[in-house]
Amino acid sequence: MDISLKDKTAVICGSSQGIGFAAAKILASIGANCILIARDEDKLKEALSHLSVSEGQEHSFQVADFSDTNSVKTAIENIVASQTVHILINNTGGPKSGPILNASTDQFEDAFRQHLVCNHILVNTVIGGMKGAGYGRIINIISTSVRTPLADLGVSNTIRAAVASWSKTLSNEIGAFGITVNNILPGLTETSRLKSLIQASASKQGIEEEKAATQMAETVPMKRFGQPEEIGNVIAFLASPAASYVNGTSIPVDGGRTPTV
Repeated sequence: MDISLKDKTAVICGSSQGIGFAAAKILASIGANCILIARDEDKLKEALSHLSVSEGQEHSFQVADFSDTNSVKTAIENIVASQTVHILINNTGGPKSGPILNASTDQFEDAFRQHLVCNHILVNTVIGGMKGAGYGRIINIISTSVRTPLADLGVSNTIRAAVASWSKTLSNEIGAFGITVNNILPGLTETSRLKSLIQASASKQGIEEEKAATQMAETVPMKRFGQPEEIGNVIAFLASPAASYVNGTSIPVDGGRTPTV
């Protein structure tokens, strides 16, 4: 099975920590040149120092804030000005938790720009190079909420579903060019995002965070949270030549928590 990414360049968004960072480390370990994008330059520099260069890779980063679409546009234009991007990992932090009726219209608009609009800007900028290379992998990190809406994540449920539909439409349009578009739906994964959800749950119930975390883990058939690397491994497969006929799918990586087939 060919999972080598030697001579391939991957742009990984939200890669200074969590799932994005784990994905960057794994992609680098199988030969990819990795370009990290996030808003904290110091964290990006630290993340870069952990990436393998065993196959002569050249790694770099761009600073961008996904709440500012112009910032994202500038970053990706800087990248494609000098190289072809073969792999794009769309990944950024989710909207804050809360009931949908408590959400303001600004929250929906901000989340739409941060997720769907930024994804679209990134894809439109790299797509020409992917077509020219005859190889492209666009992988969107979304949420299991696109299968089953999650309680107290009203804005996130809404926006994630929009991204999933955008992704499926895109996959139908560009598959003929050797470019695949797929979604990964992480479950409860040990990241700063999960920590904030645990804190919100504990506060709402008036219990200790440790108890709230235990309650959440019990909802997973495997009775534990996922590790970022476990998501990163699936990202690496989808990015590789081995996944050449996987297109237009949404793959839960959630320990079996999603209650649908």
